[in-house]
Amino acid sequence: MFDERFARSVNVMCVHDENGALAINVGEVREGVRFHAILEDLGIDPGDTPDCAILNGGPVEQGRGFVLHSLDWGGGDSIEVQAQDGPLCALSASLDVLRAIAAGKGPKHWVMALGYAGWAPGQLEEEMRHHGWYAAQGRPQVLFDTPPAERWKAAWKAEGIDPALLASQTGRA
Repeated sequence: MFDERFARSVNVMCVHDENGALAINVGEVREGVRFHAILEDLGIDPGDTPDCAILNGGPVEQGRGFVLHSLDWGGGDSIEVQAQDGPLCALSASLDVLRAIAAGKGPKHWVMALGYAGWAPGQLEEEMRHHGWYAAQGRPQVLFDTPPAERWKAAWKAEGIDPALLASQTGRA
């Protein structure tokens, strides 16, 4: 990747259409930010909800929160995120999902991120043509069952690729 902000990133592509693209990076923890602190800042009692790290979702709007979660919960603003072979998860950005999680009535699986990665129309396609990205199959076990620091390797391995064999430069045949 030519942009260091995306080196070894694992992004869940949530929206990709004629208006551009939006993804959430799920492979990098936002240092110094915890889930309970966010809830308390928003006036939501964390209750018995386990505290966890928050992800660095991307360089755009880094103060805005997003929750990627299992499809067993949905709010009015939730959108279904598709993988190549069907639904992967849902994306919610309202306080409703945070309140539900804190009350023990939210989705079974979830991760929270601050910020997102965004592309203008055609921008991501151009980056893909220049070997900037690899589009892996979205897998719930990589997203929800793998620690953030291990998701990059897990995504490659799930594709049947040993990341130790990857080259840092591309060529032409």
